[in-house]
Amino acid sequence: MKYKIKEGDQNPLKHINRKKGFSLIEILIVLALIALLAGVVVTNFTGIFQGGQESTAKIFVDSSVSAPLLKYRIDTGSFPTTAEGLKALLTPPGNKAAKWKGPYIEELPEDPWGNPYKYRYPGSKNTNKYDLYSLGEDGTESADDIGNWE
Repeated sequence: MKYKIKEGDQNPLKHINRKKGFSLIEILIVLALIALLAGVVVTNFTGIFQGGQESTAKIFVDSSVSAPLLKYRIDTGSFPTTAEGLKALLTPPGNKAAKWKGPYIEELPEDPWGNPYKYRYPGSKNTNKYDLYSLGEDGTESADDIGNWE
């Protein structure tokens, strides 16, 4: 397409009728679709993170603290009692201070929902070992607890 430019025109492009580009309605429709897709993605991520929290708690109770507890048992002769709890991995309990060679972990982590992990020795579900578990999302002892016995 050729345009004729008049001689003496200061702005030769002012005579060109531009019909290209998006209208305001088209831009609003695109923005609405983007917002709708973002809402769907955020909703799906919530479900993904929920599964991730349970997996994180399961990994911790099954394996992350088992090595420090085993090292504690080798050094002191037994697992910490329920009363001593996981704190015995950080500071020596009074009756085992001479054999204690810790700290065995840097800090006591919380479960993904911000609650402390529960520890019991001897275990009620693992009778020859310890029970280590998270109370889960509801924060109460119930069927949804995530433990090292499952």
